[in-house]
Amino acid sequence: MSEALLQVHHLNKRFGGLTAVNDVSLSVAPGQLHAVIGPNGAGKTTLTNLLSGDLLPTSGTIIFHGHDISAFPPEKRSRLGIGRSYQKTNIFPSFTALENCRLAAQSRAPRPLNWLRSANGYEDILAGSQRALDTVGLSPRADDPALALSHGEQRQLEIAMCLATEPQLLLLDEPLAGMGTEESQRMVALLGRLAESHAVLLIEHDMDAVFALAKVLTVMVDGQVLASGTPAQIRSNPEVQRAYLGEIEP
Repeated sequence: MSEALLQVHHLNKRFGGLTAVNDVSLSVAPGQLHAVIGPNGAGKTTLTNLLSGDLLPTSGTIIFHGHDISAFPPEKRSRLGIGRSYQKTNIFPSFTALENCRLAAQSRAPRPLNWLRSANGYEDILAGSQRALDTVGLSPRADDPALALSHGEQRQLEIAMCLATEPQLLLLDEPLAGMGTEESQRMVALLGRLAESHAVLLIEHDMDAVFALAKVLTVMVDGQVLASGTPAQIRSNPEVQRAYLGEIEP
């Protein structure tokens, strides 16, 4: 396997007397989908916020591409190649799908408005935005306002916005939430394709999708890592079965 692109060492996050993330270590390699699962309140979204820079850790280190980014703000992490989608859809409803991607791509620039001064810069951003929409299957809806898209299409758009920033690592927080069967199938297929070309850290409650997609799973309970391993190892782990996967047959 390739050397890990992301390495997390003994990460902790405390809010007053509450420890939301407690001594978490994990890694994600290029071409690998690493899923983090666990019950509500396990600390999964807090962990994602720490990796994206929306929160800073109390202690521990986050290494990306061999560099310690633990104290970096979100925009600097984005420029280094980390893209993130959120648990709740985070788009500009009145803008078209293409405009949403273009704004996301623009935000990665060291000086976000500089592209306005260069025809070549504008063309590059536009072409990248169109490629991102094509990757997620939304090219036919490029000129439609985001508000007119279905819930599943809006989730696809949010991933396209991530791709428009040209990330190497994707942090995806429950991308299948609220989807119907057909939309979920499309999203699972998309995530499988993305995992071939990106490192992906996936937070998800859809266990069928998780076990179909993930090469590595980490199970969190009460802010801590309960177990980590391959899907087969996690399915057969007695502690995981008792704490979380009791309803899933091995």
